[in-house]
Amino acid sequence: MGAAVRAAETAREARAARKRRRLLERAEVRRFTRRSRHRRAVGITAASVVLVLGVSILVAVFSPLMALRTIEIKGTSRVDDTQLRQALSGQIGTPLARLDFGAIKRDIAGFPLIESYVTEEEPPHTLVVTVTERTPVVAVKTGDAFQLVDPAGIVVQSSPTQPETMPVADIGRAKLGSSVFRTMTEVVLALPSAVRSQVSGVAASTADDVTLTMHDGSRVVWGSPDDSAAKAALLDALVKDHAARDPSAVVEYDVSAPDNGIIRAQS
Repeated sequence: MGAAVRAAETAREARAARKRRRLLERAEVRRFTRRSRHRRAVGITAASVVLVLGVSILVAVFSPLMALRTIEIKGTSRVDDTQLRQALSGQIGTPLARLDFGAIKRDIAGFPLIESYVTEEEPPHTLVVTVTERTPVVAVKTGDAFQLVDPAGIVVQSSPTQPETMPVADIGRAKLGSSVFRTMTEVVLALPSAVRSQVSGVAASTADDVTLTMHDGSRVVWGSPDDSAAKAALLDALVKDHAARDPSAVVEYDVSAPDNGIIRAQS
């Protein structure tokens, strides 16, 4: 009788174990199915993204839907917009992603009055070219005219009369763009606007002996371009001091040593 009971219990335990195993197997199958479905969904989504991206790239690179139709020019004053736009017209019809910026650079280089530029693509059809033009800082007398020249020695324009807003540079035998010329323009650019407006001329025979002439006939001994910022601040202070003391006197300002400014009567 005891053996029969034990056998029955063993059989029940075996059935219970088989039932638990079947439940575990079904649960595992469900988990596997969910993982498989998730992986398929992720795979489909990734493939869709890649496909859309690929199509977008193809459209951007090859399709006329993104081709250049309009060239917009900004920042010009002396440069002729129409001529610049015509010079760049070879890019018309090219997809924005395939514009030849090397050719654009070469085309813009044909306009010496352009100092720098920035390009910006505005899909679907526009290229914006923002130009920074050269700015003259001195005038150089040539024959009966005055050439208005930027710091690099590029002639920006000519004027039949002496300009009132910039000094005349006496370059002697130096050439436009030479080290002596660049030194003179460096000094002019270092001047505060209030002082620069009083300067009528700048001269130098070497890069170390720059002198300035004021509208009232006063003279400035500048020296080398070293410490130009300090010299400019010193000159500003000396000019203000002289204006407060004896503005009618024609003097010489010496700022060649920026830690020891001198005002002396002109001999």
